[in-house]
Amino acid sequence: MSQKILLVEDEVAIADNLAYALATDGFTPHHVPLGQAALDALQAPDHPYSLVVLDVGLPDLNGFEVCRRLRQHSNIPVIFLTARSDEIDRIVGLEIGADDYVTKPFSPRELVARVRAVLRRHMAPGATIKPECQDVPERFDLREEEGRILYYGRLLNLTRYEYLLLKTLIQRPNQLFSRAQLMDKVWADAANTMDRTVDTHIKSLRAKLKAINDKDDPIQTHRGMGYSIDVT
Repeated sequence: MSQKILLVEDEVAIADNLAYALATDGFTPHHVPLGQAALDALQAPDHPYSLVVLDVGLPDLNGFEVCRRLRQHSNIPVIFLTARSDEIDRIVGLEIGADDYVTKPFSPRELVARVRAVLRRHMAPGATIKPECQDVPERFDLREEEGRILYYGRLLNLTRYEYLLLKTLIQRPNQLFSRAQLMDKVWADAANTMDRTVDTHIKSLRAKLKAINDKDDPIQTHRGMGYSIDVT
């Protein structure tokens, strides 16, 4: 069965060219012209899409806002399309959870190649994922195939980078990770991201864990060295 790609683009000519290129390469594209329509399509946890190609300059919602809202409940891969080439826009896009960033004008074949590259990194739906850990702390339930983590039986509402950060920590309980190590593992595809990003995401993770159980703080801070997850 071919993988379904949600194409969010308000310019019909661009959407038609991309849809044709994706279909020619074996994908099943589904085109919507508005950001809200994309969010509606992706709201269901069992939606059929493997990746989103998302234009930044949509007429209803800015593509960055669409991605930000999407990351509140989904880790589906996202590739931004934009007419803006400013570095700050690219960094913002990656920081809020995009997997790649393509500047217009571009070749449809290049976009298809990037789609395949991102999907390879995330692995195809249903693929067997080789676990990296031996003993995940019992308070956590890591469901890699779904891209989700439960904490004390409750689903954590995580952004993409929060999910990847927490997954990295809980797969190696009690192991100390330096900020540089976490940057390499979690933000490897986000150029120019600063070390302070780790601290910011740790803070937001702690808040979400505390909202479920305020008597437990499993994330351990090793001052001047980094972070770990307490297995006890």
